[in-house]
Amino acid sequence: MFAAFGFETLGVVVGDMYFVDPRPLAGQETPERGVRLELRLVERAEPRGSIYAGVPISFGRPVWRVDLFGSTQSPPGTLDRAHHHPRFDGWEPGRRHFVPELSADPVSWLAGQLADPDTVLARAGVDAADVTDADKAGLVAAAPDIVAAVRRMLDGVRDGTLAPSPAEPVAAARTGWL
Repeated sequence: MFAAFGFETLGVVVGDMYFVDPRPLAGQETPERGVRLELRLVERAEPRGSIYAGVPISFGRPVWRVDLFGSTQSPPGTLDRAHHHPRFDGWEPGRRHFVPELSADPVSWLAGQLADPDTVLARAGVDAADVTDADKAGLVAAAPDIVAAVRRMLDGVRDGTLAPSPAEPVAAARTGWL
């Protein structure tokens, strides 16, 4: 499943994922599943054709990522691998950051982060001049809807309808939109 929320220069994308890391960190060798959220830069091009033509919209490079993941060896719904990537280098995420508040209550932590875009953007190294106040206000206003979408996807992961395991064992896997 995939959900997107777009503003003028910022957007949020959310999707379910099943992930097998070919080079896992120590203690994280088992597959993971859960929900990924990314804050991305959005680009809008001119319509191609008449005034009635569709407008090309792209969710470009990510600037912040939250992975509400759990080990497949843990009980469903356990988000024991929840972490975030506060910064990207181009398209590549920085290291995983495990935050006690994120581990304790992942969805509430996410809601708090979405309510404070200035801090998230500064931590991500995004130039404040590149993001309008309207974008930040739009993100804050949409935060409850974004969190609701994340909760619905987490419910789907928990009940087995989202982020399914591959049919055969694999050495590396990445399913889902993100």
